[in-house]
Amino acid sequence: MIAQADSAPTAPACAPTLAEKITKSLLGYGVVAGAVFEISVLIQGVTRPGFRIAHDDASLLANGPLGGIQIATFLLAGASVIACAVGARRALAGQAGGTWGPRLLAVYGAGLMVAGVLRADPADGFGPDAPAGKATHVSWHGFGHLAAAGIGFAALIAACFVMGRYFSRAGRRGLTIYSRATAIVFLAAFLGETSGSTASAVVVPFYLAVLAAFTWIAVTSVHLYRNV
Repeated sequence: MIAQADSAPTAPACAPTLAEKITKSLLGYGVVAGAVFEISVLIQGVTRPGFRIAHDDASLLANGPLGGIQIATFLLAGASVIACAVGARRALAGQAGGTWGPRLLAVYGAGLMVAGVLRADPADGFGPDAPAGKATHVSWHGFGHLAAAGIGFAALIAACFVMGRYFSRAGRRGLTIYSRATAIVFLAAFLGETSGSTASAVVVPFYLAVLAAFTWIAVTSVHLYRNV
């Protein structure tokens, strides 16, 4: 008679709790934010008559009869970043960077939403009654747009550094370097953008920097999603 060795039953994998499901769902918006913004701007940039994607800022798309598309883009992308920030706060509770990293991301999301509500002034020949160059008179909503964008971009740069500190303490050297490099690249591109130049050598790098920033948000969200 052959004796059969007792095999210990395999413990069933623990199903995620409701709190974990909510956190993962919120973090998923970190991927949605960039997809919404980048796809919308790209499609509009190549289809809107008079818009030169290599020379004009995406903010100008909020002007004209189809401006509502870009306004909605700002609002949806901003709301998605805020939702991601809430998920990050839940995922990082009690950890280094778990307070200010998500807060700064939320400020960036809010900046996107405010920049959507307060339209940029028509300029560079695009938009109703747009001057041939930069607007000589800045309206109240144009000033508000610039202020919201500036505050949001500063918060995003700071968030990259704060999350870099979190990744460093977690021993994730690659993500640490990636976060800090994203902050530096975005800062350099943003400083170039503040020059007011419409040269493609300035505008295109800023478009790429925005793409890099949204990609960083997506990568960070996926990392936190996997570790919830």
